[in-house]
Amino acid sequence: MSDFALKVRRYDPESGEPAYWEDMSIELEPERSVLDAILKYKADTDNSLAIRCSCQAAICGSCGVRINGQSRLACNTQLGEASEELRAHDGTIVVEPMGNMPVLKDLIVDMDAVHWKKVQRVVPWLLPEGDPPEREYIVPAESMIDITQSMACIQCGACVSACLSMEADPEFIGPAALAKAYRFVGDPRDSQTEERLRDLAEDPHGIYDCTHCFACIEVCPKDVAPMSQIMRLRRRAIGDYGIKDSNNGYGHEKAFVDLVEKYGTLHEAQLLPKSFGQGSLIRSQIDPDSLKQLAGSFPTVIAGLKSGKVNPIKAIWHKKLADQKQVKRIYNEVESRGERIELNLYIVGEDPSDNEGEGAQEPAGGDRAGADAEAGKSEEGAIQ
Repeated sequence: MSDFALKVRRYDPESGEPAYWEDMSIELEPERSVLDAILKYKADTDNSLAIRCSCQAAICGSCGVRINGQSRLACNTQLGEASEELRAHDGTIVVEPMGNMPVLKDLIVDMDAVHWKKVQRVVPWLLPEGDPPEREYIVPAESMIDITQSMACIQCGACVSACLSMEADPEFIGPAALAKAYRFVGDPRDSQTEERLRDLAEDPHGIYDCTHCFACIEVCPKDVAPMSQIMRLRRRAIGDYGIKDSNNGYGHEKAFVDLVEKYGTLHEAQLLPKSFGQGSLIRSQIDPDSLKQLAGSFPTVIAGLKSGKVNPIKAIWHKKLADQKQVKRIYNEVESRGERIELNLYIVGEDPSDNEGEGAQEPAGGDRAGADAEAGKSEEGAIQ
């Protein structure tokens, strides 16, 4: 048994008082969870302390909180480990409600107001074509491999809590909902794939509102890697359906890739106008909508010139890499393959090279990082 110091953020809206911090001292084994400590304090000292929990086995996702500043499941975080993280700061474990969602009481947030509202936005059910079969829709098991990672989500809201894009733009659909969207976009039984992708691409708070901060990947307790699912949605929208959206997502990707292919490095002075022109510098100068967007960025450009952050000469004359031919070779190698390969590293299965009967379990392509790799392009997408 060890004594653990906890600092828990308390808030009771009915009291009319502002939120405050309460210090707690709990005696438990280091292997016990932070949730165990909170429930013990609730049972022994103050039963008004509010926290949401159910399975206590990291399956239901109910006990999401922020521990030491990071979104986690309280039942899946050991007291010893949490205390050791802050050894330099007297080992006090700080527990507070999740971010980006309104607090109802103490450690309970309003999931309906944000998390579930966002999930409903992406139409989280299958939209098959034609009359339903007599019994069930049957598809080959291999056709479902691509979406198993997004299906593993337990809807705990940890990624929503950690999302920096949602802090800047509360209207952003968010990592959990967009990961859910890919679960149906990648399902071969769904007949509205292009419509779903176009809807999410045209929404100013949709798939192009993600800023690639990786926060959702770091906190996900089930390795769903929501940001990776958002990137898959983008690749499907651009690579498979060529959706040219009003948010310049298509133009930005095309401009980025074309500039690196040409110069070997990013020509930032051309990136913005090319993005507004769907990848074309000429279009950005003659298309009325592109000109309007480009004009809106002038104050930022002028501020950069005045501050010295933008060098006019370097902005206009962008040198190619000395070994640009090697970059060009790599580019052509990837583009010539004609097929995009999505590696879902969440899948675990038998390695056919193993001796018969051993049945060794190996990750299909690496560790369970939830990342995905891309090579070339394909009109067929990840599901063949």
